[in-house]
Amino acid sequence: MITFNINDTEVQAEPGWTVLETARQYEIEIPTLCYHEAVSSSGACRLCMVELKDGSWSKLVASCIYPVAEGINVYTETERVKNVRRWVFEMLLAQCPASGEIKQLAAKHGVESTRFSIKDPDEECMVCGLCTRACEEIVGLSAISMVDRGVHKKIGAPFSRPTEVCVACGCCVTICPTGAMRSRIDAVRGIPKITLTPLAV
Repeated sequence: MITFNINDTEVQAEPGWTVLETARQYEIEIPTLCYHEAVSSSGACRLCMVELKDGSWSKLVASCIYPVAEGINVYTETERVKNVRRWVFEMLLAQCPASGEIKQLAAKHGVESTRFSIKDPDEECMVCGLCTRACEEIVGLSAISMVDRGVHKKIGAPFSRPTEVCVACGCCVTICPTGAMRSRIDAVRGIPKITLTPLAV
């Protein structure tokens, strides 16, 4: 077991665990949106930032991808962490203004407005890629992908064309942290083809 501290409390973790996984074992709250224990972590949303301290030295890390190590000191509610969290929530509120899930989580942490401009008031997707990872790692398919690059990046079907690879299992809709896949699933899978089997006479 690896022994270290979270908020000045000694905790233990299995080798290979992340800071976030350990915190959850001890019921220490760290907000997340793009994390799900069923798939690999990507650190996309940056809501799970924590501060590592050692004397006068400190740094911020994404707890969902940062591996535990013997003797480290982790803090989840420092002023640096809270400041980063506020900025992330404000950016998400501007990027995904139509997402009730994001509004609810942001309000829980005291953020109810954003100083950033809203380009699309109907947008819900934060482009975290959780749906693509679920499709690939849980379902074993790649019916969903990241389309375009940079600021134009979005979630859709490969090559922006509805795909027959999608089996309409609903895994992406269930795992989506912002509710965005509810309105995108039909664009990914297209119109399902129905095969009629003749009845035996």
